[in-house]
Amino acid sequence: MSVRVLVVDDHPVVRSGLIGMLAVTDDIEVVGEAGDGEEALALVESTRPDVVLMDLRMPRRDGVSATGAIVSGYPATKVLVLTTYDTDTDILHAVEAGATGYLLKDTPHAELLDGIRAASRGETVLAPPVAARLMSRLRTPAAPAAVQPSPRELEVLAAVARGLSNAEIGRELFIGEATVKTHLQRLFTKLDVDDRTRAVTVAIERGLLPSPRR
Repeated sequence: MSVRVLVVDDHPVVRSGLIGMLAVTDDIEVVGEAGDGEEALALVESTRPDVVLMDLRMPRRDGVSATGAIVSGYPATKVLVLTTYDTDTDILHAVEAGATGYLLKDTPHAELLDGIRAASRGETVLAPPVAARLMSRLRTPAAPAAVQPSPRELEVLAAVARGLSNAEIGRELFIGEATVKTHLQRLFTKLDVDDRTRAVTVAIERGLLPSPRR
């Protein structure tokens, strides 16, 4: 039985090239073509392909959004991304949306055909550079949880929010000006900022300081 394929790409020349290549393959049948994600969804509904060969960056509705809609609405249809983009963000978004595979447009014809067949069977298909990027992400240790400012550091920051200078904060809290600077440096690190104003803003956004009264 032939694998029924829908080709989705916003470049007509690319679509024509893919369709021409697939047309001469005995066990693959092209059932339609679309220029964006919206057209793809309509054609999936009417043709029920086994595999959607999906580009990512397209007008109206992009490939990631369309992939998510197809996977959730038509679970029997597999989505195989075929794109020129291999950034971590593109790859992760496509995989998270439910794509069965991710290939690049410079994939050799024979490998692309094998990838389509494998995707139709529900097998994961990844271009070597894509697989390497995903493995690299998996091996990278997760970032540690954000460290919360101490009560004393928040006292210092609250004084900053009131417009006090380092010397004034020191006198109010009975600490040296050098200690005030140390508290502020630690705050900058914990809040991932590099100045006093931004520290106050981020602290308010996170609920660490009360919003200023209007």
